[in-house]
Amino acid sequence: MLCSVPPERVIRFALRTVIAVLLLIIATGTLLQIVSITRQVIVWIFIAVFFALAMSPLVDWFQRHGVRNRGLATGLAFLTVLGGLAALAATLVPTLISQVNDLVDQFPTYVADLTEGKGRLGFLQEDFQIVDKVEKAVKDGGATKLLGLSGTALAVTKGVLTIVVATVTIIFLTFFMLLEGKQWTERFYSLLPEGSQERWRRIGRDLQRTVGGYVTGNLLLSVIAGVVSTVVFLVVGLPYAVALGLIVALFDLIPLAGATIAAVIVTTIAIVGDSVQSGIIVGIFFLIYQQLENHLLQPVVYGRTVQLSPLAVLVSVLIGGALAGVLGALGAIPVAGTIQVFLREWISHRRERLVAPVRSDPAPETVV
Repeated sequence: MLCSVPPERVIRFALRTVIAVLLLIIATGTLLQIVSITRQVIVWIFIAVFFALAMSPLVDWFQRHGVRNRGLATGLAFLTVLGGLAALAATLVPTLISQVNDLVDQFPTYVADLTEGKGRLGFLQEDFQIVDKVEKAVKDGGATKLLGLSGTALAVTKGVLTIVVATVTIIFLTFFMLLEGKQWTERFYSLLPEGSQERWRRIGRDLQRTVGGYVTGNLLLSVIAGVVSTVVFLVVGLPYAVALGLIVALFDLIPLAGATIAAVIVTTIAIVGDSVQSGIIVGIFFLIYQQLENHLLQPVVYGRTVQLSPLAVLVSVLIGGALAGVLGALGAIPVAGTIQVFLREWISHRRERLVAPVRSDPAPETVV
């Protein structure tokens, strides 16, 4: 018995569809290439957006208190922030420079102890022969091969220039975003349907509050960590207390992981530069303070500003750090807050659409 052969199916694609798919692939590849080339500039833009959102309440405050011109209010906001930073620098920098100079003056002593196998650093030579290995590497390959000095100078110079250019660029981007940001957002709102404009204005206000609150809260936590650490270091009698407190404040800007990194660095310096007892005291202080910051300060600050739960903060920081390192960890919380704003607005809008038909149904007539 012969089996019937099913008819062959032929799928035809229109030439227009093929061309459209090819153009879409080319456009996607081109876009990814552009993003890859300009990723540094894109990072600068995102940083400027965060700064602009954080400073926008200050500009609005000046406008509410008599400064009607947006440009003048922006200039006053910048002068206020720069004046605060200058006052802080005038207070800390002299002490910081003095302590750094003292640390540099002590460096030859540390080197001598390390070479002779004496002092707190002597164990590095006695147990691991660090000095002998360095001398051997210098003799075999020279200092250039050991330290990579042929490319170090160029890399350092390039890094310094990049930091300078990035700083200047971010400052100007932040200024112009503050100056023209409201005009651009109003232009965007005017392109939307009239019925949805108020909704998107509400989303914009929530985003500004979320990102601005995160930046303000993060700076507040960093200042608290730096001040408290400096006071503890002074009480313990730790040398270079102000410089070490500044290190703690800077690392504390990195959510969750930054405080741990600062604790390891400062505790090590305390053991090497002062005594084992001081290192133990500093380590215990960091252990207690991190618990207070993680379970008390951060939930209170981020709960009121970004309105994220501690679990959401932890998950977002871990994902951001895995994707983009330190920069990803820094931007993870405001990104999570932004996603939360959109989700909350979408859920609220969906509920309104479901309830609206019920409200619009006419009441049944009563038959007498």
